[in-house]
Amino acid sequence: MNPLTIIFIGPQGSGKGTQIAKLDAVLREKDPTRTVVDFQTGRRFRALGIRSEGYTEKKVSEALDNGALQPLFLSIVLWGDALREHMTPECHALIDGFPRTVVEAEVFETALPYYQRNTVVVINLETPEEIVRGRMITRSRSDDTKDSIEERLRWYREDTVPVLEYYRKRENTDVFDIDGTQSIENVHEQILRALNVA
Repeated sequence: MNPLTIIFIGPQGSGKGTQIAKLDAVLREKDPTRTVVDFQTGRRFRALGIRSEGYTEKKVSEALDNGALQPLFLSIVLWGDALREHMTPECHALIDGFPRTVVEAEVFETALPYYQRNTVVVINLETPEEIVRGRMITRSRSDDTKDSIEERLRWYREDTVPVLEYYRKRENTDVFDIDGTQSIENVHEQILRALNVA
């Protein structure tokens, strides 16, 4: 199996983290000699916000509470650091939380040849807003307030949906539209079939 670069796109609450964890386990089983690296920028932002040590950390925490899109420079710093620490040409890369904007996608494009990668797979978890609203409310995370949920859905529509079109036009890229309303297992099976690793 060749090294995979898989970007998961979908609104918060669409199940990206859950599906990444399940795919991670399958790849480790099917390709045991290759490392699987899970890049989740949201998790890094939350860890940074919890620290509340200085101005930046406090601003990150405020943005998390308000559902605001974190600033471009900080997002690139966080996922750039994650790539520096963990990415190699040989690993499978499972990515959630970036790129969130077309500008981030363009910046990420400069990292791909650096890590000897050209082919990209995008898993688009298509999940209606009314479904993800309900999921976010029931998962009881402290930053899932009604206002922050609406703000995250707004910037997903305005800033992240155009990233899908960016990748649909990119050469050497497969975009798979997956029905995210199904059960966790059914979504997982759709993803495995799309990747041909079932």
